[in-house]
Formats: sequence, structure tokens, C-alpha cells
Amino acid sequence: MNRIRATLGVSTAMVLALVSAPALAEETADAGSEVIVVTAQKREQTLVDVPQSISVVSGDTLETHQANSFSDYLKLVPGLQLTQSTPGQGRLVLRGLNTGGVASTVGVYLDEMPFGSSSGLANGAILAGDFDTFDIARIEVLRGPQGTIYGASSLSGVVKYVTNVPQTDALEIRGRAGVEAVDGGDTSYFGNAVVNVPISDVLAFRASGSYRKDGGFIDSIGTAGSDVEKNINGVENYGGRASLLFTPNETVTVRLSAILQNINSDAPSVVEADPTTLKPLYGGLTLSQFVQPTSKVKYRLYNGAANFDLGFANLTSSTSYSTQEQSFHDDLTVNLSGLIEAIFGTPNELFLDQTTRVEKFTQELRLASNESETFEWLVGGYYTHEDGSIDQAYVAVTPGTLDEITTLPLLAQVNLASKYEEIAAFANATIHLGEQFDVDLGGRYSHNSQKARQVGDGALAGGPQEFGVKSSEDVFTYSIAPKFKFDDRMSLYARLAKGFRPGGPNVLPPAAPPGTPGTYDSDSVLSYEAGFKAQTDDNRFSIDLAAFYLDWKDIQLFAVVNGFGVNTNAGKAKSQGLEFTATMRPTDGLDVSVNGAYTKTRLKDDADPIVGGRDGDRLPYVPTYSIGANADYSWSLSDTTTAYLGGSLRFLSDQSGAFDGTYREATGHQRIIPSYTVIDLRAGVDFGKFSVDAYVKNLGNSHGITSTAALTANGFNVYPNGAMGTGIIRPRTIGLSLTAEY
Repeated sequence: MNRIRATLGVSTAMVLALVSAPALAEETADAGSEVIVVTAQKREQTLVDVPQSISVVSGDTLETHQANSFSDYLKLVPGLQLTQSTPGQGRLVLRGLNTGGVASTVGVYLDEMPFGSSSGLANGAILAGDFDTFDIARIEVLRGPQGTIYGASSLSGVVKYVTNVPQTDALEIRGRAGVEAVDGGDTSYFGNAVVNVPISDVLAFRASGSYRKDGGFIDSIGTAGSDVEKNINGVENYGGRASLLFTPNETVTVRLSAILQNINSDAPSVVEADPTTLKPLYGGLTLSQFVQPTSKVKYRLYNGAANFDLGFANLTSSTSYSTQEQSFHDDLTVNLSGLIEAIFGTPNELFLDQTTRVEKFTQELRLASNESETFEWLVGGYYTHEDGSIDQAYVAVTPGTLDEITTLPLLAQVNLASKYEEIAAFANATIHLGEQFDVDLGGRYSHNSQKARQVGDGALAGGPQEFGVKSSEDVFTYSIAPKFKFDDRMSLYARLAKGFRPGGPNVLPPAAPPGTPGTYDSDSVLSYEAGFKAQTDDNRFSIDLAAFYLDWKDIQLFAVVNGFGVNTNAGKAKSQGLEFTATMRPTDGLDVSVNGAYTKTRLKDDADPIVGGRDGDRLPYVPTYSIGANADYSWSLSDTTTAYLGGSLRFLSDQSGAFDGTYREATGHQRIIPSYTVIDLRAGVDFGKFSVDAYVKNLGNSHGITSTAALTANGFNVYPNGAMGTGIIRPRTIGLSLTAEY
């Protein structure tokens, strides 16, 4: 890897805030000029021609920053937040749209493949695809509703991974290995490799593999009879990608891809904290473990994409099949073991055994016109079929073991099976009203139908049960975006856009009282955005600035109606703010970028009491201010050797924790998560065929909080002594990596 090119990657991605680019888009950069062709709206456009706010982080930048997952590259994208306590289980938040709930507000794509559940019945919101970033071309973040082009569950935006395309011109072999030490924890290590093989002039194959073992840093110290064990939250992350590219002639391109990844966690990165101050209890980072709370997540994705140049237009077909499976043990000993012993007289430890599966098939077909000075258009159709299931069982075991107690009656065993089917048609057009003024128009019609069936039994599940429900819905979304282009490097735009999350059925028994909602509707966001993009002729300075106002209606929330937990529509919220990314290149070799977001969110109505939000409350996990600053300096040591030094800073102001009605009733406000700052440092030397990198993440050992859990469930404490579980960022980590290539 060329270290100078990596530095340019930071400048290009971070400062110019590049627009979404697909796997086959062209991108060239050198020290004197930058020509970027992108397809944010699924057709080729230059940077200043796309009238919406988008950030892109290049693959070189990801490697330079040792950014392997969501939590590592948040500092590079203004306005993107992550609520997470366990790797593989994360909720993405863009522009502040978050009230909890089980359906996602941010769409996740890998190349042409939409990933994750579109329904509200398979926990899609907390299972965003956290893919390994080795050998990724770039990560693209499209802000604001993307309902026109990307459809359902892109209410507040889309995060898109773009993988590297196989190349027919050269053999490439590259590997990377490294080791890390985390403060107060076990040693971590990792290895990555990629090979690109030109099979012929028209056929190429590319494959990569990754393995990572992150050492744990949280201890279980025997509180209230829990286990005594150090560093319980280790994580193993491994997988690979393979891709075959076939280009028989200049008019046809076919690409086949497969992605497999496993994320196995020994325990969540959660510590017990004082519920008022949120400071860790017991003098360190501890979590009371009675039954090991493991988590295993599996991703499997397969895609066939083909592009045909028909002369008058380009035809693109994308066929995808994916599966996502999450299985975990949730330690419920403190919460329910006492109740089980009181009822049945049997000492026990207890855990919830849950498996969530999503099987998804998608087909998209679209036709895009050639470039025109007057009128450009795109039309397409989309179909998806999704099967989801959630299997739950409460399992009592002999204390200190994992041996199930067979003398107890069945406690609870429940299966929820669901189907989601959607068909959509969409169109987008750009009208050029002269050389400087354009208007972009888009629309999408979607129809979805859903089914769900629940089967259960057990003492805690209310005995035998079986029932099913159905729903269907039609939704229209649109976008309007005028743009004034001063020249090839400066533009001003406005954008009005609508996005939505699908509604669906509530799984209710036939005997549910009248008035209990059997279905819930889609919620929607209407976005008003204005932005400015500019870059100087010498590439020494650039800026991307956007202001927005989001009106969120019919918010999907979880509530209790007539004693039943259901999804329902309730109330409104707003989010407004400002985002920017700016870069300075004051001298050759030095790249400085700053990004930031101001986001003001508020509920406009009271939520259901079980939700705990009130009119005027801030939405959860949205800092009012967030700032990211990055600087990298590279210089030549010889004709073949370069060196670099770099650093990053991320600051998040205080933010509201999860809605808590009891806490708000007592204090008059929601629980506040304190502000925190994270500083990273990096340095390295590139010798041409190999390079050495050293880095420190979280230099100041900040204990930033990423989530807050409920204090009680089922009327009982979740953790000993009334503690609150809080997700935290990884402590100070020092690492060293070696990269070699052929």
C-alpha cells in the first residue's frame, strides 16, 4: 500500500465528503487533481452534481485508522452514532432519529445487497450489519430519508459498504497481521489476507479473509454470588469474501459475490454502574456473571449483479440472498431465579436462550438513461421476500454449572415466525434548466404484506398458545432537489424528501380485548435540507455543509395496551441541525480535516408510559454537539520509503440515555450520559513491499458510555444491588501491525 495514497484517501473521503459510489464507479486521485465519478442516485454523477448530504470513508483511510467496525469509524462521519453493548448487536442513529423500538431507521447495504430485516418482527433495529472492513473500497453514509432510491427502513439514511472489484490487469497478494494490548485486559491479535487473480482478459477472481480476537477487559468479581472470572468479554470475529468478475465485452459486466462472517462474544461490554451518576461500581469495570451471557452472530450474503449497455440506456440487475442469525444467552439469574425458587422450591440460575433468524431474497432491476445536457432518467423495480423467526426458551440450571434442571416444569418456550413481502417501483429524473441549474425529482411506490404466527407453552408463558395475524400496506415516498452549480467545484442545493418504516401486524391472541391494535402503520419522516459543497482549484481547501429539519410523524413505539405488549403509532418528534466536513491541505504531505454536527431533537408528544418519554424530551443517544478532527503528515525517507504521523480526536457532548419514565418522574428529566472525548494516535513507515504501523486508540482511557439498560424487568432488579448496566467503549488500546504485499 502506498502511504501517500493512504493520506490522500483521508483528504478525499473526509474532506470532500464524497458521494456514494458503487463497486464499479471510477475514482482517481493524485497530488494535483482529483476527478471523482460517483453514483449516489444509482447513475454516474460528479461530486458537485449530487444534491444531498453524503460522506464516504475510503478503504485506505480505514486501514490507516485501524478502523475495523462501526465503533472505529464513527469519528470519521458527522452525525452518525452507535448504541451498542455487544459486538454484532448495534443500533445505528443518523440525524437523531431514535426512540428505541425493534425496526431499523437506517438501511445497511453491502454493494447492491440490502441487509437485515425490513419488518418490525425480527429485531432489525439492533442487528445492523457490522461488516469487517478489510479490503473494503469505501464506506458511504447517505444522510436523510432515502425512501425514493433505497426504499423501506432508510428513514434517516443508509450506510453502504462498497467492496473492491476483481481486477484483470495484475496479480495482487497482500496480508496484514497485528497484536494489541488493552488496558486491564487480555492481549488481542488479528490477521487479514487478500488475493486478486486475473484468470484471463475477461475474467478475474478476488478473495479475502479476516480473523480477529479481541481480548476482554471486564471482570466478574463474585458480587452477590456471581462467578469470579477475569476479562469475560472477549470477542472472536472471522470471515471472508469472494468475488468473480466477468466482462466478455465492453457492453456486459457480470459480478458474483459471496460474504461470510461470524462474530462471537463471550459477554457484553457492559459494566455495572450507579444508576444516578452512571459511574462504574466496585472500583473497576465489572459485570456480575452467573451464567455466561454469550452471543453468536452469523452473516451469509450472496449476490449476482449484471450490467448491460443497451446503447440508449444501461440495464442493471441485482439478485441477492442473505441470512442473518443471532443466538445468545441472556443471564436472568438476578432477575427471575428468586421467583422460580419461591414458586417451585428449587435453587437455580436462569438464562434466556434466544435465536433470531432472517432469510432474505431481493431482486432489483433498473434502467438508466445515458448522460444528457437536458434530461436524465432512471426507472426500476424491486422485490423482496423475507422469512424471520425468533425462538425463546427460559432455561434453569444448577448453580455454578450449565446443567439444566430437569425436575422443573417447562418454564417458557415461544416461537414467533414471520414473513415480509414487498414489491416497489421507483423513478428518478434530473432536468437540466441551463448549464447551472438542475432539478432532481424522485418517487417510489411500495406495497408490503406481512404474516406472523406465534406458538408457545410454559408456566411463564401462560400455558399453550398458537395464533396468527396478517397486515398489508401501500406507501408512496418522493424527493425534490433543485441545485445551482456555480462551476465544476462549487454547488448549492436544497432537498425535500420523504422516508418511511413499514408498519405490520401485532401478534395477539384471538381473545385480546377490543381496542387492542392488531396492526400498526408505517411512520414517516419529511426532511428539509439545504447544502453547500466547494473545493478550491488547487485542492488545498474544501467544505461540505448541510442544514436540515426533520419532521417525524406516527412514530413506531412499543407500548402496553390492555395488558399486551404491542407496536403502535404514537406522536411526533423533530430533529434539526447542521453538519459539516472541512479540509485543509496547507503544505504537501499534511492533511487536516474537521467534521462536526449540531443536532437538536425533541419529542412533540407524550409517549406511552411504558416508553417513558414525555413531550419536550430529547431523543435517546443523540449528542447535541459532536466533533471529529483528524490530521496526518507524511514525508519521504528515500525514493522507496515514506513515513507518516497522525492523530484523531472525537468529542461527544452529553446526551440523553434510554427513556425511563420512573427516573423522569422523580427528577423531571431523562437520565443524562456525560460528555466524553477520545484521542487516537498513529504512526508508520512504508517500505514499498511492506509497512509497519503503530497506534494507540483511546489514549486518555475514556470510559465513554454507549448505552444504558433498564434497572428492572418483570418487577425485579436486573443486576445485583440495584445497579444499572451501561455499555462502554473499549479502554486504551496499544497496537502494532505489519502489512506485506506482492
